[in-house]
Amino acid sequence: MGKHIAIAGNIGSGKTTLTTLLAKQYNWEAHFEDVDNNPYLNDFYEDMQRWSFNLQIFFLNSRFRQLQDIRRQPKAVIQDRTIYEDAHIFAPNLHAMGLMTGRDFENYRSLFEAVSSMVQPPDLLIYLRASVPTLVKQIQRRGREYEDGIRLDYLRRLNERYEAWIDTYTEGKLLIVDVDNLNFADKPEDLGFIINKIEAEFNGLF
Repeated sequence: MGKHIAIAGNIGSGKTTLTTLLAKQYNWEAHFEDVDNNPYLNDFYEDMQRWSFNLQIFFLNSRFRQLQDIRRQPKAVIQDRTIYEDAHIFAPNLHAMGLMTGRDFENYRSLFEAVSSMVQPPDLLIYLRASVPTLVKQIQRRGREYEDGIRLDYLRRLNERYEAWIDTYTEGKLLIVDVDNLNFADKPEDLGFIINKIEAEFNGLF
């Protein structure tokens, strides 16, 4: 089976852009987050408390199916966002903010534990670290209507949880890329910098 590379990072950190660029660079198969076909996303941003549980269950189901597909692929796959981020960052944050009930959160967490025991972690996880100002700038630049209402304190809380998760990540190889001073979407030299860091991790992986 092919290798599995995954990109993790907060909303607006550049996951989809880097996934696309690396897939082209290495002729990897790209697997993207199913944003356009998500029936809960617009409702969630309008009423987080009502739709948080539904949204997280949708993501858990879609990412589990995606991972099953990835492990059947004969070539290397690069994935935009992991199954772990919902369980370690988004769902606990919604619960802590009072936007998901304790009953729903325990139900979700129990289901995640059952599902995650049946999947393999990525061979390499690339974490895109970005400050809140960088996230805001990139969210505004892509102009998704449903993201207009994202609050700064929401992004800040997510960033704190991302850092806590990455500090304890032991599932496999990890590469952290600080993207605050990089513009890999428009500057080939910045993309080259990231590629060099990735290739340093490839020893023994391919």
